[in-house]
Amino acid sequence: MSTQSWELPTDPLRVAAVQAEAVPGDLAGNAATAARTVTAAGAGAAVAVLPELFLPAYHPDTLRADPAGTDLAADHAGRVDDPRLDPLRLAARDARVVVVVGAAVRHPDGRRACSALLVDRTGQVTCGYDKQHLCGPDERELFVPGRRGATLLVDGWRLGLGVCYDGCFPEHGRAAADDGAHGYLCPAAYRDGSQHRRDLYYPARALENTMYVVFANPVGGPPPWRFNGGAAVYDPEGRPLRRAPDHGTAIVVASCEPAVLAEVRAAHPMLADRLPDQGTDRATVGDLTG
Repeated sequence: MSTQSWELPTDPLRVAAVQAEAVPGDLAGNAATAARTVTAAGAGAAVAVLPELFLPAYHPDTLRADPAGTDLAADHAGRVDDPRLDPLRLAARDARVVVVVGAAVRHPDGRRACSALLVDRTGQVTCGYDKQHLCGPDERELFVPGRRGATLLVDGWRLGLGVCYDGCFPEHGRAAADDGAHGYLCPAAYRDGSQHRRDLYYPARALENTMYVVFANPVGGPPPWRFNGGAAVYDPEGRPLRRAPDHGTAIVVASCEPAVLAEVRAAHPMLADRLPDQGTDRATVGDLTG
């Protein structure tokens, strides 16, 4: 569906990107850490995004060795009811914040997914989205790829969901934009040494789709799983509105503005001007190798 069929939101939306250190295998402790950051973010944000697999921590050896301790079970409606999440549920409810946080989720059919959990303003937890693009042999061993994209609706804003490697594929962000997304929320887990790619993919998704992007990334962790922070909110031209440092717990908050969205989309109408078919046939215009 064309983005042009969707109306722009009428009111600003304050969003927060969170970076913090998660302890491998300590789901209850990580949920408590998440709850503290949500409480802090709730002073200025309506939506808070935390990193990929933050609840069990992104640590493949632990995820492999202790699936019972690191996984959360979803029912057929996608609901997740686990007492270890109670601090996070209460924090979201009390602060009236919608939370997106990474988890390992076991579905009723046995699929294990790298998921983005949603905690709504009542404290209810659901599996909002399963990562579609699995990155590297560890993820492909541990998880099954998601079957479809997802869009979160908050206060008139349409927010596409992605997880880390999803955001490396222009098609994934464009699919969200084609569903009318005004923003794109990406829990991620980038390790030290990947700062260049971390700071390139997500502003690119923002600019090419003229939408806001919220990027959340962990910090710290035991080598070789040491992460590099840089949580950020990008505007629809790909400029960082706020960006955290590479180290230390941080919460960056920014306002997504309907007027800015409209102005950028009027100035850079790629979504409207994109050809419906780029052409299945390509011409070879010359062979200059001789």
